Formats: sequence, structure tokens, C-alpha cells
Amino acid sequence: MSRIREKLKSVRFKLFLIMCIVIIFIVCCLIIINSIVLGSFYAYSKVVTVRNVYNKINDYYANVNSNMNLEEELRNIAFKNNFDIAIQTDNNIILYSTDKDFITAIDTVMNMNQMEESNEPNVIYRDSNMVIRKIAGSNSSMSYMLLSGELVNSYKLYIRIPIAPIEESVRISNSVLVFIGCITIIVSGIIASVISKKFTDPILELNGITNKMAKLDFSQKYRIKDTDDEINELGKNINTMSNKLETVINQLRDNNIELEKDIEEKSKIDEMRKQFISDVSHELKTPIALIQGYAEGLVENVTTDDESRKFYAEVILDESNKMDKLVKQLLELMKLEYGKREFNNEKFDLRELVNEVIRKCDVMIKEKGIKVNLNVKEPIYVFVDEFYIDQVVTNYFTNAIKHAEEVNGRKEINIYIEKIKDKKKIRLYVYNTGENIKEEDLERIWKRFYKVDSSRNREDGGTGIGLALVKAIMNNYQNEYGVHNKEDGVEFYFDLDIEEE
Repeated sequence: MSRIREKLKSVRFKLFLIMCIVIIFIVCCLIIINSIVLGSFYAYSKVVTVRNVYNKINDYYANVNSNMNLEEELRNIAFKNNFDIAIQTDNNIILYSTDKDFITAIDTVMNMNQMEESNEPNVIYRDSNMVIRKIAGSNSSMSYMLLSGELVNSYKLYIRIPIAPIEESVRISNSVLVFIGCITIIVSGIIASVISKKFTDPILELNGITNKMAKLDFSQKYRIKDTDDEINELGKNINTMSNKLETVINQLRDNNIELEKDIEEKSKIDEMRKQFISDVSHELKTPIALIQGYAEGLVENVTTDDESRKFYAEVILDESNKMDKLVKQLLELMKLEYGKREFNNEKFDLRELVNEVIRKCDVMIKEKGIKVNLNVKEPIYVFVDEFYIDQVVTNYFTNAIKHAEEVNGRKEINIYIEKIKDKKKIRLYVYNTGENIKEEDLERIWKRFYKVDSSRNREDGGTGIGLALVKAIMNNYQNEYGVHNKEDGVEFYFDLDIEEE
């Protein structure tokens, strides 16, 4: 129902309706004019014709030497104009008649002089020699125009013209006008539909464009035509306005994005500052307390021997180094997590880096009696920042050393590398024998300061930042990382990009 209402309100329907109303009005006017004018005009033309015939016959008798064959001429006139003509002598003898029935009606016609004297209203035309009047025939439905006049030789001339064909012609012409009007309405409706479509389609297109512009969608443009008209000009102006609005709004969006980035940047910096202060204040409580306690002991001379004093100083120095390392790791972690660190990517041999990490941890490996297996026989070149990948490998490897235990007569660490199918990446695995990580801890271990070991041993427990650093580095490279529990141990992994050829 709503679609019908929309169509009734459309310009196309209104144009069609207006055109139909105009055509109906014109046809009605023609019918009215035809009914009023045609009969009068037809009667007037017949009056002129019979007057001309009268004058012609009168001229014939006025010019006796005329060569015209009167009977033949009268016959032609009667046939051509559907006249009945009769000429009567002054002795009431019918000299000529085109119709025998008309002769019998002459007696009736002779009584018309009395009607003339009474100024009978049926008189159509009158002069000194003739009278044209409307009379009824023997059939009540039939009427005539009758001319009765006196010729120059005192003969009487009678001409009768049937009026019924005039009225019939008016009815027929009105019917034809109605028929033509109906046909015209149908044809004009089709033409109006085609023409209105030609005019309304561009308007509908412009309406659709402006609706989208109102919703800040500037993708649709008006298709410029070859015609140089107002609609085409309007389309050009709307396209220009759309382009300018799109440019301005895009600039506003860019400025807004930049503003949001600045606000987000400031928010990140503030969050980073708060997080750093919280982490530092939390993690430095113990080393600061230790340093304070041992320093007070030295000041108050709690011990007098040099060996104890040296121990106190070594504890203070060790805790200071741990604090320095912790603060540096926290700063590095903050920069990585908030995208403030730029990577210096370069090509290097990953196998060589892993061998160097193993060499640096050789003392720890021997102390714990761990067998290390590196299943990489050929150089593997990657394209990343070597400094950060060294930290990732070191964190994985030192964690493996700390948690490696003997299982089924094995106490070992396996390092191996595989190429990922359909990707220009490799995956490095670090596996160690020992206890599995609890399922609830598999996600928690990547958080800062989270330690799986409940003892929180300060010598072997670490700072709890190592795996958080691994997560931050891998997130910056958008590479995968993770950990899996195996049947007799734990396996960590991470992905790296191979240098493109």
C-alpha cells in the first residue's frame, strides 16, 4: 500500500495525470463547440448555397438569351447538394420539379405567406424576394429548410433541404471526437510515461545521490550526459559538491584519527608510567629491604670480622645488580608493549645464534647435568632484529634449564627448527624433560611477574618478566608463539620470518 502511495505522489504520475486532464478538457471543449457551432455553421453554409442557386436561376430568367441548359443545371445542383427544387409559373403550373413528392407538398408551401405576415419564429433568412424558414416534414422526426422566392419573371422558386443530416453529422462528429479523445488519452498516456521517465529518471538518480550524501556516502556520482540542460548542470554541481564534501569530511576524519591517536598515545604513556611505577614499587620492595638491612648492619657494626662485612657488601652489590636488571627489563617491556621500540631487522644465521646461547649457558648446563641436542645441521637465515631474538632464545633456553628434570633416565633439552608450509616462516622449538605445566598456568605464564614455581626462590626463580618480553616481541612481529605439554616434558615455540629472495 505504501508503494502505491509513493507512486501516486511521484512526479511521473502527476505529469501523466496533468496531461490526461488537459486532453479530456480539450476534447470536452471541442464537443461543446461542435454541438453549438457546427449546426449553425452548417445551416449558414446551406443558406448561402440556396441563395446562390436562387440568384443563378434568377439570372437565367433575367437573361433570356443565356446558353445554359436550366434543367440539366438544376438536376446537377439538386444531386450535388441533396436539394429538392421546384419552379412554379404565375398560373400555379409546376414548370420543373426534381421530386414528385415535393410537387404534392407545394400546396402546403403556398400557405407560407400567412406565416410570414404573423412573423413566424421559424424564419431563418428573409429579404424582399425570398424567405428561408425551417419546416416540419410529414414524418415528425424529419425537418427541412425551405426557400420560397419570386423570380424576376414572377415565377415561384422552391428549394427544400433536409435538416436531419445536419443533426446526424453533429452526433457522429461528437462520437468521433469522444473516440479520438479516448485513443489520444491512451497514446498520450504511453508518450507521457516515456517522456516522464526520461525526465524523472535523472531526478530519481539525483535524489538517490543526495540521500547517500546525507548519510556521508559519497561513492555514487551523477553520470554526466551529452545534453546541455538544467538537470545535467544540476548533476555537475552535485558531483562538485559531493567531491568537496568528501574531501572536507575525509580531512576531518584524518584530523580526528590523528587526534584520537594523540589522545591514545598520551593515554598509553600515562598507563605505561602508572604500570611502571606499580611494577617497580612491587618488585623492588624485597631488594630494597635487603639492601637497607645489610647497609644498616654495616653502619651499626653488627659484624666486626672482614669476612662478614665482605658478605654484607656482596649481598648489597648483588641486589643492586638485580634491581638494575629488573628496571632495565621493565623499561624494555614497556617500550615493546606500547610500540615505542623500533626494530633493526637484518639477515643472520639463526643456528649460529642458538649455538652462542648454548655456549653462554654451558656452566649452568654442566651443573645440572643436562644433555642438549641441537637438531640443526645447516645454516638457517632469518630476517629479524638479532638482539631481540637473542633475548627470546635465551629466555626459552634458560627456562628449559631451570625446569629440566630426569624422566625415564633422560634429562635433556632438544632444540629443533621446522619450515612452515605455504608460509615464508620457520618455527623454533625448545623442549625440556620434566613436569608438565598446569593447564590453568599455560596462559598465565606470559604475564609479567608470574612464576610457576611457588617457592619464589630468588636465586633460580628469575624476575618473571622473561616470557612477557617474549610475548611483546612476537606481538610486534605479529608472529605466533606458545607452549605445549608433552608426555614427558614441556615444549615452547615461536615463529620467525625468512628473508625474502
